[in-house]
Amino acid sequence: MSLDAAALRRWYNAVLGALTVNRRTVDELNVFPVPDGDTGTNMAATMRAACNGLEEAGPDASLSVAARMAARGALLGARGNSGVILAQMLGGFASAWDSEAVDAPSLADGLSRATASATDAVGAPTRGTILTVAEAAALAARESSPSGLPQCVREVSRAAAEALAATVSQLPALRRAGVVDAGGLGLALLCDALREVVTGDRPVEALRAARSGAGLARSDSREHVARESGSPQYAYEVQYLLDADVDAVEALRTRLCDLGDSVVIVGAASQADTSTWNVHAHVNDVGAAIESGIERGRLYRLSVTRFADEVPEPPPQSRQRAVVVGASGEGLCELLRAEGAHPMPRNCRTADDIGVVLRGVDADEIVLLIEAVSLVAAEEAAATVRGSKRRVAVIPLRHPVQGLAALAVGDSARRFDDDVIAMAEAAGACRHAEVSVATRAALTSAGRCEPGYYLGLVDGDVIVIGAELSMVLCDLVDRLCGAGAELITVVGGRDLPDDQVAKLERHIDQRWPMVDMQNFSGGQQQLVWIGAE
Repeated sequence: MSLDAAALRRWYNAVLGALTVNRRTVDELNVFPVPDGDTGTNMAATMRAACNGLEEAGPDASLSVAARMAARGALLGARGNSGVILAQMLGGFASAWDSEAVDAPSLADGLSRATASATDAVGAPTRGTILTVAEAAALAARESSPSGLPQCVREVSRAAAEALAATVSQLPALRRAGVVDAGGLGLALLCDALREVVTGDRPVEALRAARSGAGLARSDSREHVARESGSPQYAYEVQYLLDADVDAVEALRTRLCDLGDSVVIVGAASQADTSTWNVHAHVNDVGAAIESGIERGRLYRLSVTRFADEVPEPPPQSRQRAVVVGASGEGLCELLRAEGAHPMPRNCRTADDIGVVLRGVDADEIVLLIEAVSLVAAEEAAATVRGSKRRVAVIPLRHPVQGLAALAVGDSARRFDDDVIAMAEAAGACRHAEVSVATRAALTSAGRCEPGYYLGLVDGDVIVIGAELSMVLCDLVDRLCGAGAELITVVGGRDLPDDQVAKLERHIDQRWPMVDMQNFSGGQQQLVWIGAE
C-alpha cells in the first residue's frame, strides 16, 4: 500500500480541517514561554496556503509536483513561528518524495527530512516543542517502516501523541500551566490525519492529552501576553519574504539572532536562480531587522506586529455570565442544561414572557439566543432587564441548531462583547436542514410531493423529496458536506427511528470520511434537525 497524489490531497485537506476545527484549542494551549498566542490560527492559515498550492498544481499533478506546490504555497503564506516551521516540514516532505507514490520507507525518509529541515531553520531549538514531537514521529516511522504503510502511520500517530503528552514535563512553562505544547498538538493532528486517510482509524489520543490541559491553560492566573513564542523582552514580531542566496541568508540569520529571538528562516527553490525565504523574528529594533533583509536580497510582503497592541484585556472576574436559549423538546433542553445554558420554552414569544425568564436568571451578563421571529419581543424584554449592573445581548437564530453552534464557542473567560461576536459568527456560519413529513399533496420548489412523503429542507427551502427517509437524509447531508461542512450535528425528533441515525453515520463515514458527526436526541416535534459547520 502507498500514498499517491490523490491521497496526499486528502491528507493535506484533512490537516487543514483538523487545524481549523481545533484552532481555538491549540491557541489556548500556547503558554511557552509566555501565554495566549495564536499558534492554531497561524498553523491553520499556513495549511490553507498549502492547500491553495495544491489547487494551483491542478487535479492531474503527480505526487512530487503536488507536494512541491503545497510546500511552496505554505512557504509563501506561512504565518508566525509555528507556521514557518510547518512550512519547512512540508518542504522536507517535498524534497523526499520525488516518485509517484509514498510507501512506508519513503514516509520515514520524508519525516526525517522534515524534522531535520525544521530543526535547522530554528535559531534555538528547544525540547518540549513541535520539534520534539516531530523527532518522535520520525523515529517511529523508521522503526516501523518494514511493517508496511498502514502499521507505520499507526505507529507514527501513536508516537506523536505520546511525545505530545510528554511535553508538559519537558518545559517549565508547560509544567507550571499543566498543558502540552501548542505547536506539538498541531503536528500530532497532522499525523492523526495521515493515519485516518491511510487506515480509516480516528485516533483521539492527541486531542485527549491536549483537552485535559486546556482548562488549565485558560486559568485566570495566566499572564496575558499575545505572542506565540520568544522572550517577552522583545516587543515586535517581524516577518517578510526574501529573495536571496543561501550565503546571504546565513548571514541574515546570524544578524537577526543578535537583534532578537524566535528566529526562523525557511526557504524553497523558486523557478528562478534565486531562492525565496520566509523570515520570522522577534526584535525591538524593527528598522534594523528590515534593513538586514534589504541588504541581502529583495524583501517583500513585510508585516510588523507590536505585541502590546494585541494584549487582550483580562475579563472582569466579578461578573457572572449566562446563556439563555429558546428550545423545544425535553432531550434538547437536557442537552442545553448539561452545557450550562438555560433553556427557554419556544412558546415564550411575547416581551413579557421573555422578560420573566431573563429576570429569573442569576447573572450579571446574559446572552439570549432566540429564533428571529421573536427578535422584536426579545429586544423589548432585554431593554427592560438591562441596567447599570446587568448586560443583555440578543443573538437571532434562523434555526435551533444554530444555537448549539453558538453555544459551542461561548467562553465566559472572554470579554462580553467579544464573546457575543464569536457566538453570533458561529450561529451565522452554521447551515441548517431538517426533514418533515408532508401532510397533503403540494407543489414545492423541488417538485410535487404526495402525502406521507419526506421533505428535506436546507436553509428553509425544500430541496429533496422522497418516499424513503434514509435517502432523503443522505441526500441532505451530501449537499451540506459538498458545500464544505466539517461537522454535522443531527438532532433527532421524538418520532425519528433509531436505525436512521446509524445508517446516516455509516453513510458519512463512507462518503465523507473527513467529516465528523455528532447526534443528540432532541425530542422535538420535527422529525430531525441537521446543522452543518
